[in-house]
Amino acid sequence: MPARLLPIYLQDHFAGASFGVELARRAARENQGTDLGTFLAERLLPEIVEDRKTLRLLMEQLGLRPSGVKAAASSLAEKAGRLKLNGGLLRYSPLSRLLELEGLAAGIEGKYALWLSLHAVRDRDRRLANIDFEGLAQRARSQRERLEPFRLAAAVEAFG
Repeated sequence: MPARLLPIYLQDHFAGASFGVELARRAARENQGTDLGTFLAERLLPEIVEDRKTLRLLMEQLGLRPSGVKAAASSLAEKAGRLKLNGGLLRYSPLSRLLELEGLAAGIEGKYALWLSLHAVRDRDRRLANIDFEGLAQRARSQRERLEPFRLAAAVEAFG
């Protein structure tokens, strides 16, 4: 495995995971007191945080650190996402909710792809051999499936 590509790949995914944690926190806060808010705060967010922690531990095991530049860019991108035109200049709108849930869905899909990619190459790097990438991928798939009804409900609310 080209040693120079794996660190870049993992740092990019770590930055994405950090973006996802912040997005999930914001969405949970904005939807507090609803079934969606409860799902985000009590189920999805803790799992996303745990997945980011797992990725960080994997990086440490490989002698890698998250990129400070990529982390800063990720944080800035999450904050810039709050400035989008959403049909409600100063308030949280149904479109805000839908776009946030679509962002979370896309991030979970990316994480699913990460775990499957690492599983596919684990035999080429013995440091990856003892990690349950299939289990991590199954958890990502479960996260995506559990998020989907909320995303579809947000679409109906925004457009229906």
